[in-house]
Amino acid sequence: MFFIKALYCRIFQMGFRLVLPILPYREPKIINSCSRLPQVFEKEKLKSVLIVTDKGIVNNGLTKPLEKVLSEKSITYAVYDGTQPNPTVENVEDALALYKQKHCDGLIAIGGGSSMDCAKALGARLAYPGRSVEQMKGILKVMRKLPTLIAIPTTAGTGSEVTLAAVISDPQKHHKYALMSFPLIPHYAVLDAEMTYSLPPHLTATTGMDALTHAVEAYIGRSTTRETRKLALEATTLVFKNIKSAYNNPMDKKARDNMLHAAYKAGIAFSKSYVGYIHAVAHSLGGQYGIPHGLANAVVMPYVLKTYGKSAHKKLHELGIAAGVSTEADSDAAGAKKFIDAIEEYNESMGIPSKISGIRKQDVPMMAHHAEKEANPLYPVPKLMTERELEVFYGQIAEGGLAV
Repeated sequence: MFFIKALYCRIFQMGFRLVLPILPYREPKIINSCSRLPQVFEKEKLKSVLIVTDKGIVNNGLTKPLEKVLSEKSITYAVYDGTQPNPTVENVEDALALYKQKHCDGLIAIGGGSSMDCAKALGARLAYPGRSVEQMKGILKVMRKLPTLIAIPTTAGTGSEVTLAAVISDPQKHHKYALMSFPLIPHYAVLDAEMTYSLPPHLTATTGMDALTHAVEAYIGRSTTRETRKLALEATTLVFKNIKSAYNNPMDKKARDNMLHAAYKAGIAFSKSYVGYIHAVAHSLGGQYGIPHGLANAVVMPYVLKTYGKSAHKKLHELGIAAGVSTEADSDAAGAKKFIDAIEEYNESMGIPSKISGIRKQDVPMMAHHAEKEANPLYPVPKLMTERELEVFYGQIAEGGLAV
């Protein structure tokens, strides 16, 4: 039975790879400072905007420069700061109500991937007022134009400012909905290193490793292009050269700027070449336990990469060379091992655990089911796995271990 499903998955992925060059992918226009946003407001004829963010961003004063620019241009605004680390359907609906109440005509997402995902899903709800978030999950379910969406990342990792994806949690159903449609790509992305200075070290670490996960999965998959391979390698180099500097010295402008561009490049790469089982497992952990996405990706990544085995050795070796931890003289297996070992060393040096506490054995079959359903047939992984094979990962990463 799995042979038939595997054949179906590979045919499905081949079809997507063939149509990739003609898909309507676009990149947001890059703005390098919030001070340059007035030109955008004028061009887009914005009169009232909703700022979608979270309480941590507001409490740290990161919205103040933006609010100052809005006030100077006489643009009214409202702030929705209820976004959760894993944004929920309720977050989207609450933001939607505020948007309508304040008669807004544009969206500004400021924060990490959570705020941007919430804003994207809100934009989708505005484009399709008769559809729920659940009804828009999946591929190409949102085809109408969204209101002008400006993304201002305060983390360097998710790449949400350039991606066509939004992931929204449903706490009632313990599941995450992935919306993947081209209109969800923000119209503008503000890559301003100063907006990331106040990011705590542990978030600098986990979001940075999230960017690396995007680059790695985009590169080792079977739907790559010359462009996505180039961007993934460049992003990998930037992460390995800059993440520890950004972690140890939060005010290092060069390192922060390079990490923003690493996240951006990796975001383009995985938007076009997709991700893999690391993301599928991480999404299920987030949906079930609310584990932050970057943390889940960072923890899960080495386990999945090791399990891919020789199907990914060559490409992991090439990533290791880009990272500066492997050499041309290494065999593919040795180079791949050095790269995975380096990922584990970087995690440990930045306080990222190798295990996750609180995983319950009774939840594993359901999480594996969600992960398999998300990944197959869409994700062009190096090696296809069944639900049973995916269950093993939860046992491996569980604190204390689980017999699954």
